[in-house]
Amino acid sequence: MDEIAIVVKKSKRLESLLKTHYHAEGKGLHSLVSSIEERLPHDVINKLRFIATIRNKTVHEDGYKVEDMKRFLLVCKACEKELLPRSHRVIWGMTLFLILSVTVFAIWFYIQYWSLIIGD
Repeated sequence: MDEIAIVVKKSKRLESLLKTHYHAEGKGLHSLVSSIEERLPHDVINKLRFIATIRNKTVHEDGYKVEDMKRFLLVCKACEKELLPRSHRVIWGMTLFLILSVTVFAIWFYIQYWSLIIGD
């Protein structure tokens, strides 16, 4: 995926989170952040504004290259983690734990009782 596509995809994901979970209003990332600024932590606001600035430069300035794509992606990931509801992460964590627990128990059970199951 090229640089422009990555930047746009990441910023659209954050816009979607702001609209869905925070009921932000506006067209771009800057206006969405401005509409709910009082409900967001200050460090997240600064990160979102950084992402919006990079996105605007990437899309509107001809030949613009993101200087540190790794940093951009890390900031996007941190914002996404902060904007996702915590219950969402807890539910997925519990689900993963339950699936792994049942799988481990099934493996243990079959190892212990395989000879009885096949009738040796």
